[in-house]
Amino acid sequence: MSAHDCDVLIVGGGPTGIALALIAAQHGASVIVCEKEADIYPLPRAAHIDHEVMRIFQSVGAADEIAATSRTTSHYDFLTAGGEILLRFDGSDQTGPGGWPGANMIHQPSLERALRNRLPYSGHADLRVNWSFAGCEDTATGISATFETPDGPRMLTAAYLVGADGTRSPVRTAAGIELDDLKFDEPWLVIDTIVHDFDRLPKVNLQICDPARPTTCVLMGEGRHRWEFMILPGETPEDVLDDALIARLLAPWNVEGAVTLERKAVYRFNARVAKQWRKGRVLLAGDAAHQTPPFAGQGLCAGARDAANLGWKLGLIATGQAPDSLLDTYQAEREPHARATIQMAMMMGRTVCITDPAAAAERDRQMLAARAAGQSPDGRTNYPDIASGAILAGSAGAGGYFPQAVSQGGAERLDDLLGAGPWLVGRGTFPDQPGLKCVHLDSGGAGAFSNALGEWLDQHKADAVLIRPDRYIFGTGAPDALAQAWRTMA
Repeated sequence: MSAHDCDVLIVGGGPTGIALALIAAQHGASVIVCEKEADIYPLPRAAHIDHEVMRIFQSVGAADEIAATSRTTSHYDFLTAGGEILLRFDGSDQTGPGGWPGANMIHQPSLERALRNRLPYSGHADLRVNWSFAGCEDTATGISATFETPDGPRMLTAAYLVGADGTRSPVRTAAGIELDDLKFDEPWLVIDTIVHDFDRLPKVNLQICDPARPTTCVLMGEGRHRWEFMILPGETPEDVLDDALIARLLAPWNVEGAVTLERKAVYRFNARVAKQWRKGRVLLAGDAAHQTPPFAGQGLCAGARDAANLGWKLGLIATGQAPDSLLDTYQAEREPHARATIQMAMMMGRTVCITDPAAAAERDRQMLAARAAGQSPDGRTNYPDIASGAILAGSAGAGGYFPQAVSQGGAERLDDLLGAGPWLVGRGTFPDQPGLKCVHLDSGGAGAFSNALGEWLDQHKADAVLIRPDRYIFGTGAPDALAQAWRTMA
């Protein structure tokens, strides 16, 4: 692949594109990221990432910097207009399977800066700003893409082109990939504020299911707080962007003097999924591949998961360790999870976005009754494991998420000890295997985490487990058989 300018050309320098660049470079691919803007967008956008995404950012060395600007909260409540709890997602501040708090409320510009700060350490990833994608064309051995730059038109060639270029995605358009519209379309006003007095603000995330004006109120990182107000029939974007109306909307929260308006914007919350995530040498990731309403806080999370799934595969292919066909597992593995998170967000949104008073009253009656009967789906945010793709189907745990053990107090994490790449963890004596980090538990190969890993093997009645670089489980079984199956897959 040395005949190309790079192995992987990424259009879009947002969090998905930069995370993908860092992960692909970590696994041996040479990467160029082309971003149309001169710098990071300076105002807040995404507000939340979960424990698994923090682990993804940990894998590229950015998690501690991101955590330093983030906040946690104990729960996420859906309330009636009168303040009764319809639905509660609890334990958001508790450590999740990824080894980080379940919910991390972020400041996206700070998060993006933390990711970009890792680029100089990647060794194989380069960012070019003020480069606007103009088109692409397949070649005999790769793909060429043209860009408008401050120095005039430029062309780059690569083995693969990834569109991580947002909801409108010029790459997706150029590839002729259509979207599956899941029929969710609601206009909302988003208000971001800088906080001067946290004591006067809610300490938890809230959805106010008030038919008079459905409202969201959530924490953010770096001293910010957000409100979102549904735009009602008959209102225009110009109406709701008026500062006087915004002041009236915030008045019931009694935050005058406690916050300063930083940003106001109107969004249409949509739900769409690309019908193809791969078309030849073109791939899609992040909002280019899927768009979700914000109610489950999974928009940025989904893009990071794409990066984690796709990055190591591109790296193995670039270094000759895997065939091109490995990329066919990308959509098969990621789309079911993405659709599940979108469906969860749509369910939440449809719960919130009821403006008919009679329908809202009936919703309240049913949900309050279910909660009183212990039948409310509180805290149930489990999404599907990988069912098919680059896994050893039929073995115990295959396709599941492998938890990250954390020392008491959180000072040490398993991934930092074992490092990047795939792991083969097992008991007994087995030879080291090329391309795998072999962890021999009987000789204390995982240090203080050996007991936790041994307990996991015992629970799954397995001699060994092979864990993919994205920390999903390839399979369980005998160490030699797992290593052979991995080499065959790769």
